[in-house]
Amino acid sequence: MPIASGHDLAGPRPRRTRPAKSAATAVDPALSDKALAIHARLCPVYGCPIPYFHSLDPLSELVSSLLSHRTRNAESGRAFKALRARYPDWEGMLAAPVAEIEAAIAGVTWPELKAPRLQAILSAVKARQGALSLDFLEDMAVEEARAWLEAIPGVGPKTSAAVLSFSLLRMPALPVDSHHHRVAQRTGLIGPRVDVGPSHPILRAQLPADWSAQALYDNHEVLMLHGQHVCHHRNPACGRCVLLDLCPEGQARTGGGGAIREP
Repeated sequence: MPIASGHDLAGPRPRRTRPAKSAATAVDPALSDKALAIHARLCPVYGCPIPYFHSLDPLSELVSSLLSHRTRNAESGRAFKALRARYPDWEGMLAAPVAEIEAAIAGVTWPELKAPRLQAILSAVKARQGALSLDFLEDMAVEEARAWLEAIPGVGPKTSAAVLSFSLLRMPALPVDSHHHRVAQRTGLIGPRVDVGPSHPILRAQLPADWSAQALYDNHEVLMLHGQHVCHHRNPACGRCVLLDLCPEGQARTGGGGAIREP
């Protein structure tokens, strides 16, 4: 099953690993067991370990992640490449007219909002750090780095996790997008009223604290891909879902049928 394509600008670089430090989150052992069972079921289907689809520096990944909000990968990828072609470095975009940026990213959802937001966020990074770079996050623990990013207006849990996980930092953070969230909700890993943002610490706490960046990336990717290809927003394909016996909503939709295992 293909994964979303990205826009690699550089090859991966080796880096030392740093354990995550996170606030204690109460975890139901049964839900932790279910999270691991779901991961184990989906990994053979989608081919873990899944190659990283980006090899961007963390500041570029921040720009990419902001462009991708509520936008198809192909469109956000084109917008990112258009920005890179127009502005060889992000200092150039910071100094550019907002209308020029908006024109360059016209294919994304809400370009009129994203253009000034991109500038404001880059400006905040430079003001706080003294330079347009997020490479220093490498020396922080995961939760510290996420808190630093989320202190910037317009940067939420999904974006902070994406910057740490998808960029060349390759840090053990767990992003949750709408597809990932939908699968987690329907299988009962999170409650029906838990939104995407608050789901991040809950779903991360259900997985082993010592999981590597690759394992957490795989977890996000397999749940996301399952949401895209099987557990659709409308008309989920429960009859061919490998998680059917683990999914309360799937059981209700199919009248309690057993798991459908893929070869």
